[in-house]
Amino acid sequence: MEKIGFVGLGIMGSPMAKNLLKAGYSLAVYDIVSEKIDDVVKAGAQACSSNKEVAENSEIVITMLPNSPEVKEAVLGADGVLDGAGSGTILVDMSSIAPLASKEVSEKAKEKGVVVLDAPVSGGEPKAVDGTLAIMVGGPQETFDKVKDILSVMGASVTLVGEIGSGNMTKLANQIIVALNITAMSEAMVLAAKAGVDSEKVFQAIRGGLAGSTVLDAKMPLVLEGNFKPGFRIELHIKDLANALETAHEVGVPVPLSGAVMEVMQALKVDGKGADDHGGIIQFYEKLAKVEVRRQ
Repeated sequence: MEKIGFVGLGIMGSPMAKNLLKAGYSLAVYDIVSEKIDDVVKAGAQACSSNKEVAENSEIVITMLPNSPEVKEAVLGADGVLDGAGSGTILVDMSSIAPLASKEVSEKAKEKGVVVLDAPVSGGEPKAVDGTLAIMVGGPQETFDKVKDILSVMGASVTLVGEIGSGNMTKLANQIIVALNITAMSEAMVLAAKAGVDSEKVFQAIRGGLAGSTVLDAKMPLVLEGNFKPGFRIELHIKDLANALETAHEVGVPVPLSGAVMEVMQALKVDGKGADDHGGIIQFYEKLAKVEVRRQ
């Protein structure tokens, strides 16, 4: 089996790394927070002291980091992945970053003979834990074929969508749809609750029709319990929408609804709710309407 390195052991990265260990892969790991390394080492990983050391001990390096600057620092910076990677190393960046940043990292990596795939994921912490993420990949077919089995340990669907950067472009499209879906759910359910209709019965009535969705089924039960523990934080969705808006403007695509939802999320962040799950978007509408959507 290939020797794999894993950089970034946060809410998503830690369960993803543990799933690779359960599948029998050898794993060298690093995170800037030592406690996160210790947790994955207990599951059988080898601890490393830098991104460079991870690459020195790996044929395939996976990064799972918050945003473009963190990926660039981990890969291109001092003691970074490229400092330790040999020619032929494959770098699979599973972070959700700007497509142009993926292309920049790929160009720098080519100079050392390292091939990059951008492979962001959708599904949040629950699907990271049970290994059923949707993984959207950009890069060469030949390289994708080499790592598909590894990615399939972490995801229920693994799709090559095009050249480098295409994975993150697909993720931006995904994040727009998810954000707008949660916001539409929030408006509708607050309306029904304010009118005095039982929220859970409304949910059950509409989930089997055209308004039903994976988002509705995933988020509405948590809303009914008032549970906004993060599976995917509002502040991270803000980051994704910022990348979506920037990319849309670069290519000349107006995205007015995405801009509106961004302002809703920014208001929640200012209100101290940035660390809540993005299902907590509903709190914006609850505050305005002075009503809560909860199980009765």
